[in-house]
Amino acid sequence: MKKIIFLLVLTALVYKAGAQEKQIQIETQNSALILKAGKNGLLYQTYLGAKLNGNSGYDALSKENTKSFVINDGNPLNNLRHLAYPTYGTDNLFESAIRVTHNDGNPSLELTYVNHRVDKIDDNTTETIIKLKDQVYPVEVTLHYKAFYNENIVEQWTEIVHHEKKPIMLYNYASSMLHFDADRYWLTQFHGDWAKEARMLETELTSGTKVIDSKLGVRTNMYQTPVFFLSLNSKAEENSGEIVAGTIAWSGNFKLAFELDNKNSLRISSGINPFASEYSLEPGKVFTTPSFIYTFSNKGKGQASRNLHKWAGKYGIKDGEKPRLTLLNNWETTFFNFDEKKLTEMFADTKTLGVDMFLLDDGWFGNKYPRSGDKSGLGDWQATKTKLPNGIGFLIQEAEKTGVKFGIWIEPEMVNPKSELYEKHPDWVLKLPNRPESYYRSQLVLDLSNPKVQDFVFKTVDDIMQTNSGVAFFKWDCNRMMTNAYSAYLKNQQSHLFIEYTNGLYKVLDRIKTKYPNLPMMLCAGGGGRTDYALLKYFTEFWASDNTDPFNRVFIQWGYSQFFPAFSICNHVTSWGNQSIKFKTDVAMMGKLGFDINVKELKPNELKYCQDAVANYKRLNPVIWHGDMYRIVSPYDESRAVLMYVDNAKSKAVLFSYTLHPLYDPQYNLVRLQGLDPNKSYKVEEINLMPEAKKTLEESGESYTGDYLMNVGLRVSSSKVETSVVLEITQI
Repeated sequence: MKKIIFLLVLTALVYKAGAQEKQIQIETQNSALILKAGKNGLLYQTYLGAKLNGNSGYDALSKENTKSFVINDGNPLNNLRHLAYPTYGTDNLFESAIRVTHNDGNPSLELTYVNHRVDKIDDNTTETIIKLKDQVYPVEVTLHYKAFYNENIVEQWTEIVHHEKKPIMLYNYASSMLHFDADRYWLTQFHGDWAKEARMLETELTSGTKVIDSKLGVRTNMYQTPVFFLSLNSKAEENSGEIVAGTIAWSGNFKLAFELDNKNSLRISSGINPFASEYSLEPGKVFTTPSFIYTFSNKGKGQASRNLHKWAGKYGIKDGEKPRLTLLNNWETTFFNFDEKKLTEMFADTKTLGVDMFLLDDGWFGNKYPRSGDKSGLGDWQATKTKLPNGIGFLIQEAEKTGVKFGIWIEPEMVNPKSELYEKHPDWVLKLPNRPESYYRSQLVLDLSNPKVQDFVFKTVDDIMQTNSGVAFFKWDCNRMMTNAYSAYLKNQQSHLFIEYTNGLYKVLDRIKTKYPNLPMMLCAGGGGRTDYALLKYFTEFWASDNTDPFNRVFIQWGYSQFFPAFSICNHVTSWGNQSIKFKTDVAMMGKLGFDINVKELKPNELKYCQDAVANYKRLNPVIWHGDMYRIVSPYDESRAVLMYVDNAKSKAVLFSYTLHPLYDPQYNLVRLQGLDPNKSYKVEEINLMPEAKKTLEESGESYTGDYLMNVGLRVSSSKVETSVVLEITQI
């Protein structure tokens, strides 16, 4: 049986005279990635796994693997099997990270090590920069590895540049290539569709290549979420086993490929999907790939998730350590049918509920073609005079008088053909020449590769922000993918479209973030069609799904929690589903809480419950948003879900228990809590109770040691269908 070590090693059998081997260590607190420049000049990955004490461990591992794996094998082509950034066109028999065609038509590339350096960014972060080049053609590739020490995260990307006389063509341009050796491999992917996002599926990898990718152009992870767990030698467990969690920070077409070869070695490549995207690279221009972000855990999925959550809060998401706004949205109360009177009355409802902000959703804009449905007005971002005669500025003022903030919905990347914008600028739209226009939700995609369109989208936001004191929040929606995509602006470089659209979007968002650095924005895309760490550096949160039925939401939120922290996942209490207001609210409190209900239709006891729950949430949200998350009972394993958040001091925790659809009266076992200090004592109190309702937890109000709670546990779950229990756990 092979050693349980992520990977690997190869030294070359062909040596250059006088060449020296160089070892490159990229370490975090608990993990290490080791690369080696061989005597043949090629760069190999020799280790990825738990951090070892001292260099001798890595050297010994390298020598042992060399003796058992290369020399006894006798095949010189094996020297190429674990290249850190393998090329195409010479001896490589497997997936290449880069494939190019030179000016003379030569399709080969061979990259040799030139040098490397390590830059200290701050006390927690270092960046290792490795330069490679072809000895025959003037092509250079620079590999970047940014290590976040305390969070155990590595962010990896690549820069490609050349100095040939004319452009070269890039066909493959991966962000990373990682190698693994184990007996067996299990991949957990996250897939779905509208209203059933981020469903988890674990399968064993077999010989060949498994690909997770997107070709949708916009709203790219509608079907496949660009994240994964890889588990070695055994299936992924929550609290045990060796796991790599990875995600690509790119908002366009992505590709994750898992290739298992004839020697049972696995290589993972990540990056932009090169499908229909061959890229003509000008001399001297740098092509920068998106970042691949990953973490290694030898304590299962739970620790991998906590690593990502901590990193995201500090580095990955806009204002990740600042508070979020609770809100009331008007959509399910009014849909498109509203006026100033209805909206201003909802400001009072917002205040009554106790949340921070009122969010005006779709339907507020368009005059020649008023937005009375989804077939017109999109692109004409002026308030509809018949609905809002005093404009957005009046609503901002009235909200402020009521003591609540005012936010607004936009979908600035899209346009309805029935709009003034389309009439004035039909060339700004992505559409094929000599073909009928292709509609989805009665709309088309604006061409963000065009700088004029970028200016228009920025001005859309800027104009709204220049109204009175500006809005407090944007909900930025995106409700279709690219079909029949053709850019009049790009002309003969149509294969650049998917890349240049995405880069154009980033340029717009950079301008917005620069001018309005403290502006919170929700990233929305007809549900969870955009959840990646490239866009999240501009957005404070994302809309996980249009499906807000709390039963379904437990699974959706459970899936996203594997890679994204609670404060970034927007969960609203709505009219979807027939469950109690308590169950709906308790499920929504698992992340960033909002409401999309008609407050006036709530019964007195329901309103009182909501007010109390909002107050509890505001008191406890630092624990929920920034505490360590422990997923204790999975809804995929039982007819319930149990999870908890624990603050850094281990002095406060919040536990959520959701009973789903048990087949009969379940005799649920005690649940052992996690993450507490065994030497501390804690008071356990059930909260979020309906007025005059009895407590579900008989032990509510009692005190226990952390040792007892984690080794004996509590009976935290109700046996009734679609019910919930929320526990506040406080050190005494």
